[in-house]
Amino acid sequence: MNYSSLKKVLIVDDEADVLIYLETLLQDNGFETITASDGVQALKMAENEKPDLITLDITMPEQSGIQTYRYIKSDQQLRAIPVVIITAMGESIRHVLNKLAGFPEPEGFMSKPVVQTELVELISDLVVS
Repeated sequence: MNYSSLKKVLIVDDEADVLIYLETLLQDNGFETITASDGVQALKMAENEKPDLITLDITMPEQSGIQTYRYIKSDQQLRAIPVVIITAMGESIRHVLNKLAGFPEPEGFMSKPVVQTELVELISDLVVS
């Protein structure tokens, strides 16, 4: 495999076991991964690493996924990066999207626990041209 062609995914979640799970899943399916455990760290990594896609939890310390998403989609350098929301929140997708009013909808949304094949397929569709 040509490693220079690996698509880089930034995985953002405050639960270490979820980070490890998603990182392993994506690496096993040919993606390069980087991780962040909160929104503040995620924004620094996104600016420095320029990932091809970001998976983003909603409920996190320091800065929520909603605040992080708003920043990403407001930033000239980051707004084109596709974002897939991955959350265990009991709230409906509609409620989350209402909190994002005025911002474009995320490119993807998955509930935890994720269905492995669906997540890999969604990410592949978004980053493989």
